[in-house]
Amino acid sequence: GSAGATAAGTRRARGRNAGEPRPGQGGAPRARRHRSGGAERALGRLPGAAPAELRGGAVLLDAYEYRGLVKHTGGCHCGAVRFEVWASADLHVFNCNCSICTKKQNRHFIVPASRFKLLKGADNLTTYTFNTHRAQHTFCKTCGVQSFYTPRSNPDGYGIAPHCLDDGTVQTIITEDINGKEWEKAVREHKTIRDMSKP
Repeated sequence: GSAGATAAGTRRARGRNAGEPRPGQGGAPRARRHRSGGAERALGRLPGAAPAELRGGAVLLDAYEYRGLVKHTGGCHCGAVRFEVWASADLHVFNCNCSICTKKQNRHFIVPASRFKLLKGADNLTTYTFNTHRAQHTFCKTCGVQSFYTPRSNPDGYGIAPHCLDDGTVQTIITEDINGKEWEKAVREHKTIRDMSKP
């Protein structure tokens, strides 16, 4: 099992208001439910200058509330990088076993770019790429934490590290293993991963 996949089969309430809807999660192959972690988190994207969607703020993110989404906030360890993201309180997190995800223990949930807003730290981010250079592994120059990134599977969205979210908004986490060692085959055969970054 993955590190962080403790207490399989359990749920833990974290910050849900009374009467708040529980968004549907859908089925996932080899999915494990476990308690969500607290404290800090990690993942990555963005070369030097922040992309247009991070600079603009053209989307009124509060409009996502009616869809049953919640606003999560998070960032790196030192606080130089901070962001907000609209997603379900019940997160579907991928646990990939490709070479870099294994080294970094990179677990992430995917959102459309329009639901992510970098609040500060664009000038404090640096990016690592390799192989196809499609995945943008972004991390803080100061503390080295990757709190979000652009996944190869979803270049039109972001992968967010649930362990880099602030406490209080995550209800549950379902972790799904994905075989990144056979990345092309795994993504081709996955029923929903490509749609997760679509608005």
